[in-house]
This record gives sequence, C-alpha cells and structure tokens, in this order.
Amino acid sequence: MNKYPIIQVNHLKAVYGNTVILKKISFSVNRGEIFIILGGSGCGKSTLLKHLIGLYQPASGEIRIHGEDLVLAKGAKRKEIIKSFGVMYQTGALFGSMTLLENVCLPLEEFTQIPKGGIHQISRMKLNLVGLSGYEKYFPSEISGGMQKRAAIARAMALDPDILFLDEPSAGLDPITSAELDHLIVQLSNDLNMTFVIVTHELASIETISDRVIMLDKRKKGIIAEGHPAELKENSDIPWVRQFFNRKI
Repeated sequence: MNKYPIIQVNHLKAVYGNTVILKKISFSVNRGEIFIILGGSGCGKSTLLKHLIGLYQPASGEIRIHGEDLVLAKGAKRKEIIKSFGVMYQTGALFGSMTLLENVCLPLEEFTQIPKGGIHQISRMKLNLVGLSGYEKYFPSEISGGMQKRAAIARAMALDPDILFLDEPSAGLDPITSAELDHLIVQLSNDLNMTFVIVTHELASIETISDRVIMLDKRKKGIIAEGHPAELKENSDIPWVRQFFNRKI
C-alpha cells in the first residue's frame, strides 16, 4: 500500500444554524486504506461525510482531496475534484424507474462524452465487478437489498474514482449479506487499490475490514480516538471507547 494522504481534513468546524456539531476535526486518509468513521448516535458521522463529499460547506477549516482544497474550489475545479470520488448513500438511492444498467450509465452520460455504446460497455463492466453480471435489465425493486447496495457501488465506480465514500453500507442487511458486502469492499480495495471512507456502526464490519478508524463523540464534538479497532478495543485510555468495542455498558 502506498501510504500517503489522499484526503486531508484540517481544523474542520461544522455548524447547523447556531449549533456547533463538530469542531477542530483533523485527520488524514491514506491511499488504499479502508478508513471508517464511527461513533454513537448523533455524534456527527453523517454530517462529517456530507462535508467530505461537498454537500455541506464547513464554517471553517479545509478539506483537501488529492491536495486540492474542496472548500475553496469553484466551477470546473470543483467539478474535477468531485469526479475523483464516488458516493454510495445509505439507501442505495437507485432510481426505481431505471434498470440497473441505466442507473450505472447516469454518471457517464452526465460527465463524459463517451458514445452510448461505450457507456453501456463500461457500465456492464462495473456491474460485473460487483457480481451483478446478468442483472443489467433488472429494476431495483426486482432484486434484494444486498444486490441494490452492490448496484449502488457499481454506479459510484462509474467514473473510475480512486476514492469511494459509503454511508452505512450494511444498514438493513442480514449478517450473511453484510459479510458478503464486506468481502466485496476488501476485494475492490485490494484489486483496484481503491480508498474507502465508510460511515458505519456495525462492529462486525469494522473489525473485519478496517485499516484504521476515527471515533467521534457527541459531547466532545470531535475525535476522541483514532487507530486500529483491535488496538482501541484493548488499549484505549478512554473507558467509553473500550466499552464501544467490547459492547459493554
């Protein structure tokens, strides 16, 4: 793994109205890592993710992706940065009136000048990468929840990003399907040297796939722990962190 930062967050402050949600958030994500953002309910996990993908602007601080400042970027430069990553939302957010192939084609149709035949070929390849070859003509309502998540990952990979942001990928899935999705994430990371930033609270997934985690705390409005889950589980000097990983009250 090439251990150099592909994402850098410096002194990020997130505010809703007059309420500070996060403050003094600083961390980096290395190329090829599976990096997980976790914490208790209401700690700001989804808020942080929405800032990382440019949906929200921070009150202060910077977010650098490939060295480029997403916060200050405008116009074509901002579009270029956003094209460098893909996003899978918690529900999958597939368009129900479109087939899986049509869903994956959408980013290519919007952001490239590739001919239609080429777009279809690329989209079929992406579906094949996530194990959905043969399901191109299916609608989201005709496949399982786990398959919908896979299709959403295929769409997130349409533009060949080297970073994927996943929001609660295992939410709503049974343990076996969740484990299969974990295996897919690890496989994509290993085969494509892809960087994953994942918001989740699923301990089984966290312990299975993560290279490194950060834990947010609602009271501190920031990061209270960072490292490998096994190390935090045994050796964190913060009792609540050990309780989280050991599932103890």
